[in-house]
Amino acid sequence: MDEIRASTPPPPPPPQDEGAGRFSGSKEEASVMDRVKKGCRAVYASSQEALRYVKAFFVGWGKKMTAKSEKEAAEADLKMAKMQVEATEAAENAKKGT
Repeated sequence: MDEIRASTPPPPPPPQDEGAGRFSGSKEEASVMDRVKKGCRAVYASSQEALRYVKAFFVGWGKKMTAKSEKEAAEADLKMAKMQVEATEAAENAKKGT
């Protein structure tokens, strides 16, 4: 019986919880909070961009439908494209934090 016990390896040590030590420092907590803030800012900017795209579509569509000439319809298309570009630029600036 003693021979069997001597030949079996000792049980492995219990696993250490690595996550508990991860948040112990304020620098690491700050980086987590920075990532959360950055993610929230990106979601907010993306939703604003989507709303601005929808607004640009309806403004351009409305102007195009009420256009009396082909020139006014072309201007409506240009205005819609310009509004979409502005929405994209505003979203990029918001995501960068400027």
